[in-house]
Amino acid sequence: MNNPVLSLRGVTRTYDTAQGGLTVLKGVDLDIFPGELVGLIGPSGSGKSSLLHAAGLLERPTSGEVRIDGEDVGALDERARTRIRLSRVGFVYQFHHLLPEFDARDNVALPMRIAGFSEAEARRQAEETLTALGLGERLTHQPAQLSGGEQQRVAIARALANKPRLLLADEPTGNLDPTTSQSVFESLRDLTKTTGVAALIATHNMELAGHMDRVFALKDGHLEERQAESREY
Repeated sequence: MNNPVLSLRGVTRTYDTAQGGLTVLKGVDLDIFPGELVGLIGPSGSGKSSLLHAAGLLERPTSGEVRIDGEDVGALDERARTRIRLSRVGFVYQFHHLLPEFDARDNVALPMRIAGFSEAEARRQAEETLTALGLGERLTHQPAQLSGGEQQRVAIARALANKPRLLLADEPTGNLDPTTSQSVFESLRDLTKTTGVAALIATHNMELAGHMDRVFALKDGHLEERQAESREY
């Protein structure tokens, strides 16, 4: 079996509040493998975003171990963590956060330009990824000229632009109607399988969660794997 792209061991996260410490993650263990699509469900406030932020090196867990491609990233300084985020991790959010003055191709090319790719190579790879997502005819359209589903596909392409090993998505279809949501999810699933990226997707959409390889519920700070026949919470 392949080695996990993402490995979490004993991850905890406690926030300081006026009422004292609030612990939202309590010893989370999780492995995600190449080409695997893993769903993360749970009510609002259960800690889904905290788990994604710890996995994506946006926040440091209070305790526990985070490994990406076998590398323990917990002790790295911020410069090294930023380098890993740029090269190995892609993020997709509920709202696309596209730059309105850039067209679809240049929105996708931007992370590659930041990572040091030439303009020509960044645009070439952006065109390739957008075409794979069904946007080959929309490369030079600005976000305002795209539908909601198209904008989210551009955001997915941008997250995959640097060919990351790990894709983290926080309610990536939460702002879309059901039909568009299904279409965008299918595009995301197909690219996950094609590229071999490991994907962790937080969602409230139980129908979509049912089509993922595995699904975990975050409840009282702990992860519980849900079987296909009981993916309800």
